Amino acid sequence: MSSEIEIGRGKRGRRAYSLDDIAIVPARRTRDPEDVSLTWQIDAYQFELPFIGAPMDSAMSPETVISLGKFGGLGVLDLEGLWTRYEDPTPQLAEIAQLPAEMATSRMQELYSAPIQAELITARLEQIREAGVTVAGALTPQRTQEFYKTVIDAGVDIFVIRGTTVSAEHVSTHTEPLNLKQFIYELDVPVIVGGAATYTAALHLMRTGAAGVLVGFGGGAAATTRKTLGIHAPMATAVADVHAARRDYMDESGGRYVHVIADGGLGTSGEIVKAFGVGADAVMLGTALARSTEAPGRGMHWGAEAHHPDLPRGHRVELGTVGSLEQVLFGPGRTAIGELNLAGALRRALATTGYLDLKEFQRVDVTVSPYQTGSVV
Repeated sequence: MSSEIEIGRGKRGRRAYSLDDIAIVPARRTRDPEDVSLTWQIDAYQFELPFIGAPMDSAMSPETVISLGKFGGLGVLDLEGLWTRYEDPTPQLAEIAQLPAEMATSRMQELYSAPIQAELITARLEQIREAGVTVAGALTPQRTQEFYKTVIDAGVDIFVIRGTTVSAEHVSTHTEPLNLKQFIYELDVPVIVGGAATYTAALHLMRTGAAGVLVGFGGGAAATTRKTLGIHAPMATAVADVHAARRDYMDESGGRYVHVIADGGLGTSGEIVKAFGVGADAVMLGTALARSTEAPGRGMHWGAEAHHPDLPRGHRVELGTVGSLEQVLFGPGRTAIGELNLAGALRRALATTGYLDLKEFQRVDVTVSPYQTGSVV
């Protein structure tokens, strides 16, 4: 059955669904939450939690990367952020948190104009490694050629190439584009790449040899891509499409499994649960972790799009703080709106629907729900 609708005589569009549009359906069996496993493994690295800290300065510092790693998740440091531009970015982070809204964008553009220093990339990654957790750092495709050797030499375990959208077939008449397939082939570490939001784009990224694909475009509380560029991909449909691409790629490649990682619009535990239900293996969290008292944003949240030098596609948003990072992950919850005890909520959702692990949960029934909660998609 076609999901296309007629927009006008000359254009048809596909109906797509956000996470707000769907709901998980209970099954005939329930289980004890204590019997549920939330473990996730990518390449040789196994984690107790399927939560990845988004490489955003408001959510991840070297210290919060280490803390998340010790709690069982994976933190990713933005290697183009303030931590690699300033020896001690504490004053800059404090200033951003206190800026009046009308000055935030222009002042962030100034603060982020400081050059990235290769020696600081090395120092930050070594700090994380010395703490004994998995080391992951992120670069945009535009900076990967320039700094990847520094990142590899510093001993990164997982390399993340993250942009608003990343294509396996970037075409330019002005610069030599990053050849993802050759680049990934020549590295000795697993690479997570994205975002992608369609079946075809994700399939092409999988064929480059990526270990994981980030799924999402224009979502998240701090992004305004939908308003500035008119481009957006509702997350439920995007994850389900990339999940299908992974299934077909497994057949094509003789069984190679590429991890599907939902990235964006996952601010509450219910949204996280539904992302797994439509096919995610793990989730990349920005807003949800930026609410912790340890987060470097001090209750404020922003992404790289918010300080783009020419065309900002995001803004600094005020989230406030709800509890420590440990409370955000494990509770106890003090509110009923899905901001605390993310792991507990995910575990209970699996138990309530009768599933023991996340791969099984991808088969859960979902329904298109007749209501909207007003959350960011």
